[in-house]
Amino acid sequence: MSSAVRLIRNHRLTQAVDYAYGAAVDAPVRSLWLAGACPLDAEGRTVAVGDHAGQAHQVMRNLIAVLEDEGAALTDLVRTTVYVASSDQADLVKVWEVYRSYLGSHDVPSTLLGVSVLGYNDQLVEVEAVAVLP
Repeated sequence: MSSAVRLIRNHRLTQAVDYAYGAAVDAPVRSLWLAGACPLDAEGRTVAVGDHAGQAHQVMRNLIAVLEDEGAALTDLVRTTVYVASSDQADLVKVWEVYRSYLGSHDVPSTLLGVSVLGYNDQLVEVEAVAVLP
């Protein structure tokens, strides 16, 4: 599957980050604006209670499922925001490492945020995304 996304690197900025600084998409494209993927199973239960990495895996599996149903893949992502319910940077790093393991070389522009609380009981992780398809 060919992606319409071209990741932008800026060599005047540090290269010590594992994400692109921007993404460009040439029209015409189909855009997908995805609600935050949550760590819920098929019955709506929060999985991996208390486990940031475990929830991040479920979030990414759920995000992939939505993309696949629309004929898209993670390489079609143009922007993401990763939310982690924690004030401990180590928890954010755990989630980021899981998130990045799914993205591989597609280091899409992303923002990683520590927040005080997320919407579902026992929820620690959420990822929202925008994807484009040619």
